[in-house]
Amino acid sequence: MERYASALEESTDGTRQQERHYQLLSALQSLVKELPSSFQQRLSYTTLSDLALALLDGTVFEIVQGLLEIQHLTEKSLYNQRLRLQNEHRVLRQAMRQKHLEAQQSCRPHNLPVLQAAQQRELEAVEHRIREEQQAMDRKIVLELDRKVADQQSTLEKAGVAGFYVTTNPQELTLQMNLLELIRKLQQRGCQTGKAVL
Repeated sequence: MERYASALEESTDGTRQQERHYQLLSALQSLVKELPSSFQQRLSYTTLSDLALALLDGTVFEIVQGLLEIQHLTEKSLYNQRLRLQNEHRVLRQAMRQKHLEAQQSCRPHNLPVLQAAQQRELEAVEHRIREEQQAMDRKIVLELDRKVADQQSTLEKAGVAGFYVTTNPQELTLQMNLLELIRKLQQRGCQTGKAVL
């Protein structure tokens, strides 16, 4: 009798899993229709079915949420670093202007053209340094964001999410972004628990 109850329970769990898979697949197919047709064509039934299977237990929803939070923290940190650099540059420019003004006020009139030429060279050198520092910061930000994308791709690939692998191909990146958007929309609908109506 116990064996029969256990087998019945397993059968019921399997049926529930199958129903849940069908619900997720149906919801994904509905959401795909909102995507541009070029991406609709790239998302085959098999890909959507595999994605629905990966979403069954809700773990992928948690992973995506965690990755999103990490991304937001990283973006905020990088933004703040860039703001600090811009503020340092603003303070540097103000200090230089003040220094130049004071030097001009205490300068003898016949030395003023020489002083102004020297100050112009100094200003150009500082502006050049500022541009280089800003470009270096921007390169650092792009590299850090590229690393984050690769980490996210690797994490989702290891989690078994269909369509995810490490790539820099713009078309594949856009496809992966669309897949993430589908997952996010399912999550917003409450599909991760399996209790909400799809």
